[in-house]
Formats: sequence, C-alpha cells, structure tokens
Amino acid sequence: MQPNSQEPLSTQSEMEPNENQEKSKSPFQLAFRRFRKNKLAVISVFVLLFIITVCVLAPVFTDLDPERTDLLLIENSPSDEHILGTNGQGQDNFSRLLYGGRISLIVGFSAMFFTLSIGVVLGSLAGYYGGKVDSVIMRGADIMLMLPFLVLVLTIMAIIDEVTIPIFITIIAVTAWPNLTRIIRGTYLSLREQEFVLGARAIGATDFHIIFKHFIPNSAGPIIVNATLMMATYIIIESGLSFIGFGIPQPTPTWGNMISEAQNIRILREHPEAWIPPGLAILITVLSINFIGDGLRDAFDPKSKAR
Repeated sequence: MQPNSQEPLSTQSEMEPNENQEKSKSPFQLAFRRFRKNKLAVISVFVLLFIITVCVLAPVFTDLDPERTDLLLIENSPSDEHILGTNGQGQDNFSRLLYGGRISLIVGFSAMFFTLSIGVVLGSLAGYYGGKVDSVIMRGADIMLMLPFLVLVLTIMAIIDEVTIPIFITIIAVTAWPNLTRIIRGTYLSLREQEFVLGARAIGATDFHIIFKHFIPNSAGPIIVNATLMMATYIIIESGLSFIGFGIPQPTPTWGNMISEAQNIRILREHPEAWIPPGLAILITVLSINFIGDGLRDAFDPKSKAR
C-alpha cells in the first residue's frame, strides 16, 4: 500500500513546477507557444519569408531590367534567357514577377503600417478620453463607413493626375482607418475601468504613460491580428485596382499589372506563363498571411477556436 500512497504525491510535485512555469510566462510567451502548435500558420510563416526573400534578392536571380522594353521581343515564348517569356512591350516576365512582388509587398506592408498608425492614435483618443473626443472621432468614422470603400478610392484616384506609390499608399490608409479605430476604441472602453488602470491613475500616472504602458500592450493581440489581415487585404486591393487600370501605373511592375496585361483572350490562351505565375504569387501570399492571422488570433485568444 505504501508505494501506491506515494504516487499521487510524486505526481503532484511534478505538476506544481509546470504550473508555476506557466504562470511565470508573459502573455506573449504563452501566445507564441500556442502559435507554434498551429502547423499551418508556422508553415505559412516560412512560405511568406521565402517569397519576401526571393523578391528582395531579385537582382541575384535576374539581371534583366523589368521596365526595359524591346519591340523585337514582343510576346516571346519562354526561353533560356526569358524563363517566363516576354509581355506585349517586350519586357521580361520573370524579372517583372520578382520586382513586382517587391512593389506589391511594399504597398501591402506600408498601407497596413500607416492605417495601423492612424487607427491606433484615433482609437486610443476615442477609447481613453471618451466624451466629445469620442463623439467627434466616431462621427468621422461613421461618415467614412457610409461611403463605399472602393468607390471612394476610385474617385480620389480619378481626381489625381498621376498616382505614384506613396500617393497610392496614402489613399488606402486615409480611407481604411475607421474599422481598426472602432476595434481599438472598443478594446480601450473595456480596459478603462479595470483595476490596474484605476490604480495607475491613483498614483498620478500621466495619460501618455497609461496609454502606452497599459492600454496598448493589453490590446496588442487584436492589433497584431488585424494588422496581418489588413496586409493581405491591401495586396488584393492593389492587384484589383491595377487590374482595372486604377492602381500603380505602368511601366512599374506589380503582380496586378502583370495580370492586367493578360486581359487579352489570345494571351490568356496562348501565353499562360504571363498571368499564371503572378496569379499564384498573389494567391499563395494572401493565403499565407491569412493563415498567419488566423494562427495569431487563436494564439492571443485561445477561446476563439472553441467558439
């Protein structure tokens, strides 16, 4: 009987250190541990890193200028020199695929970063101060949400004579901030009356200190998840607008521009190498970012998967 009575004690003593280790870990460490268990999200991270690396190191893989035209090479089939053939202007499709990936990824990341900056600032002010500040910001957000996003973007781009990459990024950012602002505002409203916030106010902490020391770290989960999903959305938006002729203008290569060049039925049938690679690049990149976003959502909110 004695060995049996000692087994629960040993099991309990082994479990206590594990429980203490779990309690000692920060929320980010626990989220990272849960994220690693999501195999699809982890694989997506490596796929996305591979795509980014190939695009960044484009000069290593090709020495052809993606914007150089050659009328003698119009719509050539794949060859040793031109792996994916050439387009209707005699430009190399492979170099445009790699350099176009740079532009598409830069647009997606930069637009996400600026939208995030606007959303965090306005959402923080609205959620923390409330009152008139909240009313003014939320009424502005409501007005923006009343206008169809694509119609608003197309109208602004139609007014502007020349759309450059910085202008394109700015237009996306200044029209897409309301949704993120509302999310952050709602998160702050739930945090504003928490005991640790009231305690920080009681000891004389400044508003700036409370927002950046307590509010932003505690709302980092929703911010990070929405940031990843926004990046995927903006890559699709850039590709869609470029496809209909309202995106980054030629001859700047983007994945959307490459697909736009293949609108001709003859090119669709006779030169699939001109539009299938950029289409697959958009598909794989967006899927990878979305899977990463889903993994981050489950990591920061374990109950979301159960729901």
